[in-house]
Amino acid sequence: MRYAILLLGAPYSHQASHSALRFAHALIARGHALQAVFFYHDGVHNAARLAAPPQDERHLTDEWIALHAEHGTSLEVCIAAALRRGLVDEREAVRHGKSGHSLEAPFELTGLGQLIDLGQRCDRLITFAP
Repeated sequence: MRYAILLLGAPYSHQASHSALRFAHALIARGHALQAVFFYHDGVHNAARLAAPPQDERHLTDEWIALHAEHGTSLEVCIAAALRRGLVDEREAVRHGKSGHSLEAPFELTGLGQLIDLGQRCDRLITFAP
């Protein structure tokens, strides 16, 4: 089966990010495909390049990046939610006159249309929210 995840929770404020990551690894281990993770609302904070959690805590941004590297899962971030929360990629930083960018690669800014497309292309769209 083809899955997509919609993640609405910030990485260290709620259990949603931890649960979504565990679910992602579990479904891949069972032979399913995880097409994409769509980060929306406060979930966009999972893509923050400047996050530096204490060494004794999981670094969720790095774990999402590893998931992408190992399994090719797209990491898609809602552009409207990201801009509202101060997360910009290099292109948007230039466009808005900002001195730097805060979105970690390979996370990509996309629109809500991409979420709708995921819902149509995948067999299951699973939501993790606070």
